[in-house]
Amino acid sequence: MNRISIICLGVKDMAQSIRFYRDGLGFSTDVTEDEPKVIFFNTTGTKFELYPLELLAEDINEMNPPQIASGFAGITLAYNVKNEAEVHEIMDLAKKAGATIAKEPQRVFWGGYSGYFIDPNGYYWEVAYNPSWSFDENDMLVL
Repeated sequence: MNRISIICLGVKDMAQSIRFYRDGLGFSTDVTEDEPKVIFFNTTGTKFELYPLELLAEDINEMNPPQIASGFAGITLAYNVKNEAEVHEIMDLAKKAGATIAKEPQRVFWGGYSGYFIDPNGYYWEVAYNPSWSFDENDMLVL
């Protein structure tokens, strides 16, 4: 059975988010316009989607959509890499693209190396390297 993973982020400013992910972090997409109704990025192992936050709330429940709040939502997104140098590379890309660095890359309690950035919509991303992880021939993380 095929399984497709899609990470959907509700975003406040579609054009700003597209510039951050497509132009800043280099996520691959065929979309060239700055304000499409929806955009999918091709990433290894998953599809990453940006969708207007108000429309996402309406999609969840049109009659009583969830309230849109700001601040930490209790989740993070993970960007898993193959070495410590790549952690710094991705963190630098994110910062140049407009991210706020929440935690500089460093050794962490679980034996790996990671840092956190906050994207323009307030989502927290951990960029992580774990020396015990491996990746398959398709660059998929093997757990």
